[in-house]
Amino acid sequence: MISSSVRHLLLLAALCGATCSFAAAQTTSATAPDPAQSGAAQTPPTPTGQQPAAPATGAPATAGQQDKDLSQLITAQPRPLPPYPPLTRLGVISTQTLPLSLNEAIRRALANNNDIEVQRNTVRFAESVLRALEGVYDPVFSVTPQISQNITPTRSTLTGAGQSGTVTVTDIQFSPTITKSFSVGGGNYQFFFNNLRETTSSTFQQLSPFYQPQLGVTFTQPLLRNRSIDSNRRQIRIQRKQLDQSDADFRRVTTEVIAQVQRAYWDLVFALRDLDNRKANLELSRQNFRQTEARIAAGAAAPLERAEVQTEMATRESDLLMAAQNVSIAENALKQLILKDPLQPEWSSAIVPTDEPTIESTPVNLADALAEARANRPELRRLKLQQDINQIDLAFYRNQAKPRVDLQATLATTGLAGTPVTAAQPITGGTVVPPGTQVPLIGGDPTTNASAFLLQQINLLRAAQGLPAATVPLVTSQTTTQSVPESLIGGYGRALRNMFNFDTRTVSVGVRIELPFRNRTAEANLAGAEITRAQLEASLRTQEQQVETEVRNAAQAVETARQTVLTARAARENAELQLAGERRLYQVGRSTTFLLFQRENALANARTQELQAQTNYNKALADLQRATSTTIRANNIIIESPVEH
Repeated sequence: MISSSVRHLLLLAALCGATCSFAAAQTTSATAPDPAQSGAAQTPPTPTGQQPAAPATGAPATAGQQDKDLSQLITAQPRPLPPYPPLTRLGVISTQTLPLSLNEAIRRALANNNDIEVQRNTVRFAESVLRALEGVYDPVFSVTPQISQNITPTRSTLTGAGQSGTVTVTDIQFSPTITKSFSVGGGNYQFFFNNLRETTSSTFQQLSPFYQPQLGVTFTQPLLRNRSIDSNRRQIRIQRKQLDQSDADFRRVTTEVIAQVQRAYWDLVFALRDLDNRKANLELSRQNFRQTEARIAAGAAAPLERAEVQTEMATRESDLLMAAQNVSIAENALKQLILKDPLQPEWSSAIVPTDEPTIESTPVNLADALAEARANRPELRRLKLQQDINQIDLAFYRNQAKPRVDLQATLATTGLAGTPVTAAQPITGGTVVPPGTQVPLIGGDPTTNASAFLLQQINLLRAAQGLPAATVPLVTSQTTTQSVPESLIGGYGRALRNMFNFDTRTVSVGVRIELPFRNRTAEANLAGAEITRAQLEASLRTQEQQVETEVRNAAQAVETARQTVLTARAARENAELQLAGERRLYQVGRSTTFLLFQRENALANARTQELQAQTNYNKALADLQRATSTTIRANNIIIESPVEH
């Protein structure tokens, strides 16, 4: 304990001696040259003077350790300048830079931002849905080729079955049609061309095979319900409005992304300029350290003054490291907005902004800003389009409450031609001979054939008179043809000529009337649409108030930021004057290191506040452009509208 007390007394005596020498040096500092200015402080200290680091503050230091630290602190031996803090950023190659203007950053975001890409695809999808709905008015061609064979048993000879007791009918059909609906009036037509070839074994048919083409058109036109609007036209009109809504959403997302890019860009500009400011402030403390070491070595300053300089330098190093971290945060935020893929090589590049903050002297015109917002805000446009959709629903449900009266008309022409049915001429005995055979003019069974019966009676009379039988002349056997007009005999070409002669036609005109006793579905839908209209009106008023509030706040923020820039500039200029004056006082010994550090920190803070004010002004301008929805126009961006309606 005694030895420890003695050591403390000796150290205090040494400290008092150093303080006295410092006071003596202060009295002659007005005439003595400053070692820092004479070049003594420019000589780098030797590494042998570097002191070990202080022990960790986890446990109380022993008396011996305290004595050792105190002895190192009050030593007059010069110390070397500590190394500069490392400012390397993880994942960023400092030599790989990416110069970037604000305009280029916006262009990159428009091309690569994933949120914009999602909304762009939403617009494309809405266009595809609209084209799909409009496809209902495309003409539709259909054809139904068919072949069928029916073998029908019969119970009567009147069906023309013959000895087999069955009738065989073979049909070949080929019937193309073209159907189209009208987008105006709600009508539709069907153009048809039916073709039939039929072969039958019925003995009652005059033509076999025969051809029967039919050409015609059927037209249907609603007169009340579905005339002005129907389900298809309702869906198409709604989809057109929804396409405009998706376009409004795309513009809203684009505006928001551009505003985010602007804010991130200016945040990065501020972070880099603040980093430079922190570097300059740290360089001042390092210069003070060199001057202080020179003064201590010359005996003009107490060794304890070194601790104050080192404390301030460590504090500024911490501020510099935090400023470097803020640069990484701001840079990553900007890269997230302008890069599409996390594997792009630009993530390893250091972005170097090329634009500087600008300040406009003219204040914001609130009336013009409000007018721009009311005319351009996508949120208001979307609600107004939703009101248009509601009007479409109201018109549709009112129309569905009407009775249905449809005019229906059909005009058709039919052709027919074929091969006549032929049979061989019968002769006596019921036999059948092929055509071209010589046969008696009169023949057949007298019991069933009148001519044969008369011939038999004549021969009996002649025999009674002793005369020979009458000689019946021979004739060539011919086919017998049923009575078929000459115009119907032929093939498919003949049938087509008969069809286009319009000698056989069908003309029909009628009305389909549908009167529901109750139409609760349409009435309920109409009531729901009326309720939706009231809701949309209230929502529009709410959105208009929100837009009004946002524009007013944004305009006030711009004006406040503009005034703040002016005051921050004045504060920085005055802080520079105060530091210059304090440095002159310090050089002549009329100030202290503590006051000098206060002035340096005040200037650094004033510069930071000026940089922050300039950044806030440009960010406030971006927010005002977003609030008035003039961001796209202000940045000379042209967005193509969706497909023409």
